Amino acid sequence: MAYDEQNIFAKILRGELPAIKVYEDDKTLAFMDIMPQADGHTLVIPKESAETLFDLSPESAAHTIQIVQKIGVAIKKALNTEGIVLMQLNDKTAGQTVPHIHFHLVPTSLQQLGKHASQMGDQDKIKTIAEKIKAAL
Repeated sequence: MAYDEQNIFAKILRGELPAIKVYEDDKTLAFMDIMPQADGHTLVIPKESAETLFDLSPESAAHTIQIVQKIGVAIKKALNTEGIVLMQLNDKTAGQTVPHIHFHLVPTSLQQLGKHASQMGDQDKIKTIAEKIKAAL
């Protein structure tokens, strides 16, 4: 199946849709989830067009996981938390809702983690948390 260039993350990468960015380099983008499962819920995506981890080049996969680590450390520092749930789902049968590979970093315990939020979070609160994470980078 061909990569869907009209998925929401592809549109964010092209600047067609807004995002509350936390970090960006030439290969990755980290931004706040606008329907967070917990305060500080951040997404990290590669800029390479790939639906799942299995479609991603080894080079992009390696770089992306390094950024996941970097963002995770910043989240822990910014929010004074120890636990981060890291999720990466592959294919809609596994629960992937956006057909572009992405990593969820959710600062919470597994016991507190629920299903993906179905409503938009408080955007001002999300922006404030994003600024704390950026400052921790």
